Amino acid sequence: MSLWEYANPVKFLRLSEQVLPVLWVLAAASVGTGLIWGFFFTPDERLQGSTVKILFLHVPAALMAINAWFMMLVASLIWLIRRHHVSALAAKAAAPVGVVFTLIALVTGAIWGQPIWGTWWVWDPRLTSFLILFLFYLGYIALWEAIEDPDTAADLTSVLCLVGSVFAVLSRYAVQFWNQGLHQGTSVPVATGERSVADVFWQPLLISMIGFGLLFLALVLYRTGTEIRIRRTAALLARTGARG
Repeated sequence: MSLWEYANPVKFLRLSEQVLPVLWVLAAASVGTGLIWGFFFTPDERLQGSTVKILFLHVPAALMAINAWFMMLVASLIWLIRRHHVSALAAKAAAPVGVVFTLIALVTGAIWGQPIWGTWWVWDPRLTSFLILFLFYLGYIALWEAIEDPDTAADLTSVLCLVGSVFAVLSRYAVQFWNQGLHQGTSVPVATGERSVADVFWQPLLISMIGFGLLFLALVLYRTGTEIRIRRTAALLARTGARG
């Protein structure tokens, strides 16, 4: 069985209808467990006190904000190369989810930073690139809405996604690129496998990150199915109008 079979809208809808109920339950259980454990059953940190507990919301949201854009990039490349409509619709469906995660990360980062840095915002390399990524999300969504022809919209938003990926990379690796700025390094560097989070915080954080990932997947599958149905309805109405 090939993965490309699910470029067929009928097969994609059938698959999503089968897996979505399980995904919703797993996502709710993981997010709920991670956040409740993290906020209510972990100790205060020695230097940051209870403020550090916002990491259980901030870190997973920031992680998914960046990974959502990379998912959109892959889907956009598939559209540009293979012209599969489901991939273009999946990228479109992921954008509003990604922008919400990005907004959560920006707000929680400001709340976390204020008592630690003494300010709500600094023009730190990572924070600045993350803000630009947020603006790219808004521009991507606006471009989809501004262009009437869906294939043209898919082409132009795919190009925009390629450009915005630069800022997704900068958001992820800004601390490594520039050895300056107030923002701390990555909690779990992928390259080394090391982490700067104590075990007592790491376990609920990991569960929360898994939950946010499952939630993102469930939302994208649900929204992609909705986009497919909207496209089908529009095509049916256009055919009916042409016959009438």
